[in-house]
Amino acid sequence: MGHLLSKEASSLSRDRDRRCRRGRKVPPRSRSCFLRGPCMLCFIVHSASPPAPEQPLPAGDPLLPPPPYVALASAEQRAARRLLRLPPAAWEPRSRCQRLLLSGLLPSPVRGLLGPVRPPGEVASEMVCKRKGAGLPACPPCKQPRCAAAAAAEPEAAACQCPGEAQLCALPAADSCAAGGGGAPAREAAGDSGGGGQPTSPPPTAPEEEGEKEKEKGGEEPLEHPGDCCREPLPPPAPDINQLPPSILLKIFSNLSLNERCLSASLVCKYWRDLCLDFQFWKQLDLSSRQQVTDELLEKIASRSQNITEINISDCRNVSDTGVCILAIKCPGLLRYTAYRCKQLSDTSIIAVASQCPLLQKVHVGNQDRLTDEGLKQLGSKCRELKDIHFGQCYKISDEGMIIIAKGCLKLQRIYMQENKLVTDQSVKAFAEHCPELQYVGFMGCSVTSKGVIHLTNLRNLSSLDLRHITELDNETVMEIVKRCKNLNSLNLCLNWIINDRCVEVIAKEGRNLKELYLVSCKITDYALIAIGRYSMTIETVDVGWCKEITDHGATQIAQSSKSLRYLGLMRCDQVNEATVEQLVQQYPHITFSTVLQDCKRTLERAYQMGWTPNMSTAS
Repeated sequence: MGHLLSKEASSLSRDRDRRCRRGRKVPPRSRSCFLRGPCMLCFIVHSASPPAPEQPLPAGDPLLPPPPYVALASAEQRAARRLLRLPPAAWEPRSRCQRLLLSGLLPSPVRGLLGPVRPPGEVASEMVCKRKGAGLPACPPCKQPRCAAAAAAEPEAAACQCPGEAQLCALPAADSCAAGGGGAPAREAAGDSGGGGQPTSPPPTAPEEEGEKEKEKGGEEPLEHPGDCCREPLPPPAPDINQLPPSILLKIFSNLSLNERCLSASLVCKYWRDLCLDFQFWKQLDLSSRQQVTDELLEKIASRSQNITEINISDCRNVSDTGVCILAIKCPGLLRYTAYRCKQLSDTSIIAVASQCPLLQKVHVGNQDRLTDEGLKQLGSKCRELKDIHFGQCYKISDEGMIIIAKGCLKLQRIYMQENKLVTDQSVKAFAEHCPELQYVGFMGCSVTSKGVIHLTNLRNLSSLDLRHITELDNETVMEIVKRCKNLNSLNLCLNWIINDRCVEVIAKEGRNLKELYLVSCKITDYALIAIGRYSMTIETVDVGWCKEITDHGATQIAQSSKSLRYLGLMRCDQVNEATVEQLVQQYPHITFSTVLQDCKRTLERAYQMGWTPNMSTAS
């Protein structure tokens, strides 16, 4: 109805203006339009709240009181039905003027539903100045209940906290209260009205209750913009790793390998690329097993970072003596040089490193067939700071080059030789006499005997001795070394068939600091294991694999008596029953027992922990 009125009013206004412009006399305005322009009724009908779905009016029930629109006349019933079907939000006027307008337009039975009208002399609260700090304090919009049942269930929400605003009566919704779904409270309210169509409005909140509620609020100040409380807080900014200081990022990148830095981290952004090119990451280079490493690449690396202190080019088959010479020339501060199994390198490379890098401390060039005594002579004469050398399986090295190194490198601490058949007792004697700081000595498979090994008793700092596969080694020499080298903590006597139970007993008694004892393929029995468990309080690792005389009795006794044992190797001890080993594993969980079956179980457990699953499709 309101929309129709507003359209007619607008059309009549346009016609009248058009006639005035033409000079014609305009007839008096028709009484079919009440307003000029859009009426407030149209504004309420097309408000933001969605309209409720139309439902048929409920039939009269003799047990229920008559609905409020029964008293309407037939001429007004069409407009009343449309108004009564509106959602509750449409009955809440946004200002006092709208309410007065509606009360003047609507019939009297419907007009009562809007609540009492404020007297003309009373000042409306909307007319008060809204300037900040002036007039009444701002009040957040009050939530009106949909029906009397909701008002009874939520008394606090139904009561407005505004001090100067009268309470409005909320009309019952057509989809709930009108259909009888409002419950007993709605029916009681309708019954009290006497069937006149004007439900009683809930009593306004008493001043005492308002005071108590204000006290409960704790004097909170009203919000200037009530809509701000509904806004979600902005999420905190995401942490950015690039905001960390460069020193911390460099510390993080130092835990990455060369591949991870060059092939992953440096590709993230330019900032990370610059950090990965920091000089400290190019001091220690591990280029082992990379076939793309060539002489040209070594030259570029050395040209960019001339402060390389350690480099490993093991198994790099495409590196020649030329690349190593360029590296040595451009990196005079090189301290550690490793080149295992680079069979293409010769004395030229080791001579260049020795002559250009006088501060060299470590040289590991095992398994280089072309290396001879000429290169060792340069090391011994020019590298006075040398502390660690490894010439294993360099078959052309002899006593001549070894003696020069022993006399020139007095600070040697570690020396390891393996299968160097040209190295004899003279080399062992030279190192024992000229290098008193030696801590690790290994002559595995060399042509040395007990006559040369006995000189090692002069090394008071000796901590690790590897005498594997020494063909002419007797028990007395071994016992003498253990007695006089008090700091010895690791002794490897594997593949020496002459070592017997008596020697092992002396080792257990005299080795006060001994922690590791390897006796693989030695001529020992259960008595050796019993002696270790009885006399030694420090030995933690014992390996007696391939000792055919070891039985269940010896394994059980050492496990029961030893307080320090943590590892017992029983690989291929055929007289040790696997069931006995399984019982020992259960009884002594702090000891690791090494057999073929136990090692397979541990390997399988580690594979499961790493996420490996067996492929059942290929299982037979």
